[in-house]
Amino acid sequence: MSSLVCPLTPCGSRPGDTVLATLVRMLRRAVVLGGGGVTGVAWEVGLLLGLAEAGVDLGAADLLVGTSAGSVVAAQVASGVPLEEMFARQVESASGEIGASIGWTYGLRLLWPWLRAGANPERFRTRVGALARAARTVPEEDRRAVIAARLPVHEWPARPLLITAVDATDGTFVAFDREASVPLVDAVAASCAVPLVWPPVTVGARRFIDGGIRSAANADLASGFDRIVIVAPQARGGGVQSRGPALRPTRCAPRVPGSCW
Repeated sequence: MSSLVCPLTPCGSRPGDTVLATLVRMLRRAVVLGGGGVTGVAWEVGLLLGLAEAGVDLGAADLLVGTSAGSVVAAQVASGVPLEEMFARQVESASGEIGASIGWTYGLRLLWPWLRAGANPERFRTRVGALARAARTVPEEDRRAVIAARLPVHEWPARPLLITAVDATDGTFVAFDREASVPLVDAVAASCAVPLVWPPVTVGARRFIDGGIRSAANADLASGFDRIVIVAPQARGGGVQSRGPALRPTRCAPRVPGSCW
């Protein structure tokens, strides 16, 4: 595989760069940010800032896709929060956060629903959702407050942004965007709702869990773009991996009856 050099913006000042820059701007470019917990947030922010300082601005992408920790980063980048500010927030004291740990037994707790699901990814997500809904965790409003504090901007940006989650009742994979009538904080909180660790997030009459239960990055949402950069601290998410064609998500506005299709 060839190395990826200046994937979204042309570099240097060689002859012909003006033409190259024009061609690059004509390409449809996507950046996919995957899950990885609070460590993943810090890792992704540091990587994005380092690349920007080296002349590679991933924030210039035409589409940002965020899953779990990646949704926290993608929401801020799409909202225009400077990477320097995002980095500074990472090195500050973690006041307002709620401590949690995922030990080696976490995988064992997901093993049974994985075995019972066979080769059916949606069945696995449904079973994990049932466990998440029954689990004892911190109150949902407390967890939402943590997510709200992580996001300096609470309104959906004008730029294309997809935030992934999974319906905790039927396992449906969804991608929230600004047209979904779902507050940005709720969408990000849903995407970060690690099952058995954090409570499912209620949106309208539905509850949602971490989009990473379907895939660590859900990179297939960027299919069709000319250039795709995937930033994923974890190579795999939870559950059975689909081997069929890329699965398109449900575009979902749970607050509006009949709007999920």
